[in-house]
Amino acid sequence: MARVVKVDSSESWDFYVSQAKDQGCPIVAHFTASWCIPSVFMNSFFEELAFSYKDALFLIVDVDDVKEVASRLEVKAMPTFLFLKDGNAMDKIVGANPDEIKKRVDGFVQSSRVVPIA
Repeated sequence: MARVVKVDSSESWDFYVSQAKDQGCPIVAHFTASWCIPSVFMNSFFEELAFSYKDALFLIVDVDDVKEVASRLEVKAMPTFLFLKDGNAMDKIVGANPDEIKKRVDGFVQSSRVVPIA
């Protein structure tokens, strides 16, 4: 089963964000475009990240299919990686930089974990 969920409409985006918010689950979203070679190059890397961080929701959004969401979140260049918590954008990386993305995902997911009070 794929760990990365493809968002194909603004309704599905709203649904996944709402669901993640209810579950306290952080979101890492990859805004991509089929005509953007660096974006396409990052797809397999993004899949690998999703397998490594199972307590985050990984969404992939083709900006040509879901223009409204990209516009609402002010995504202007591809690839853009957006980090959301409780429905709010907390961080953003523009460009294909696997090392930096992995570092930010790691920090973001770690900081999103709820530590039970003993």
